[in-house]
Amino acid sequence: MSLPLLPMFLRGAVLGACLFCLSAAAAEVWPEADWTPASVPAGPSLAAFEAYAFAPRDDLTREGVRSDAVVVIRDGRLIYERYAGPTQVDTPHLAWSVSKSIMACVLGVAFSEGRFQLDDPVQQHYPAFAAHPDIRIRHLLNWSSGLAWQEDYEYAPLKSSVVAMLYTRGRADMAAFVAGFAADAAPGTRFRYSSGDSNVLAASLKQMVGPAYADYPWTALFEPLGIRSAVWERDASGTFVGSSYAYMSARDLARIGLLMQRGGRWKERQLLAPAWLGFVLAPYAGYHPEPGQEDEAAPAGQWWLNRLPGSSARPWPSAPSSTFAALGHWGQALYVLPEQKLVIVRYADDRDGSYRHDEFLKRAIAAFASPEGQP
Repeated sequence: MSLPLLPMFLRGAVLGACLFCLSAAAAEVWPEADWTPASVPAGPSLAAFEAYAFAPRDDLTREGVRSDAVVVIRDGRLIYERYAGPTQVDTPHLAWSVSKSIMACVLGVAFSEGRFQLDDPVQQHYPAFAAHPDIRIRHLLNWSSGLAWQEDYEYAPLKSSVVAMLYTRGRADMAAFVAGFAADAAPGTRFRYSSGDSNVLAASLKQMVGPAYADYPWTALFEPLGIRSAVWERDASGTFVGSSYAYMSARDLARIGLLMQRGGRWKERQLLAPAWLGFVLAPYAGYHPEPGQEDEAAPAGQWWLNRLPGSSARPWPSAPSSTFAALGHWGQALYVLPEQKLVIVRYADDRDGSYRHDEFLKRAIAAFASPEGQP
């Protein structure tokens, strides 16, 4: 069996799924209604991790590293969790742009069901995109549509395309708003991070699945994984805001991380096809970090990677190159470390840019990567 598109670190997981047997099932631990707990690490490594992740919190100034929740899963077992601020174990926390990676998993189920192909023109599934006939689904997934989009936030609201889409001119029909943008590059030739691209994917899914759309994230993904806390806002046109507005508890988000860590398989079901994983976890070839942004993760298919295209460099040097993540505004993160069999969810309220992925991961690996709490 050949898996030429699948990253090396996930080939074993997918081959294991293809060769699934009862003895293997008995050896694996999967969450049922809740996670199976395991021994909580202790000692200096855990203390050092908590000193960084849960530093004294000032809710007046909102300065510094401000974790709302951290959940750590090792090999299918819950080994650590802690909450701060208003967030509790059952709180459906706003995921911000982690929503993009969740939507990529929903789309991955649709892809695995044969509902679309990566090279389909977007207009085939979203006719409002007829002015952009050369843009393919793969371009939206890589944030390489070529549209003249400005992904600025509260620091530059007047020129921000995403602020206009979410809050002003575009909020009634976000995908239609994006469709009205002109192109300033050929599709597939340039990376430009765009919540607009992500919301056009969410609108395309609507035609792919038809009347089932309103329930599809639940029937396709959340219910098979046992996710019960999920909430997903839709715009006035009925389209899920796939860029930004999914909510779920930290424990439930960790289920998506375990699905990805185990090669798209949940128990005996292969929910995500190997070809899908091979695409969404491959570095976008057209990406080159800008000076001063070398510590930024590399874009893939609505996921982020700790390896650059055509290079051995790691944006997060303390973590393995196989690490990948879903990342969101103000510090939201779902980290997957396949070699360590770790899934780490971090919800946060970071406001001043002081949080560093590499520092968090360095301390997390030291605290959680082995039963003894050593890397």
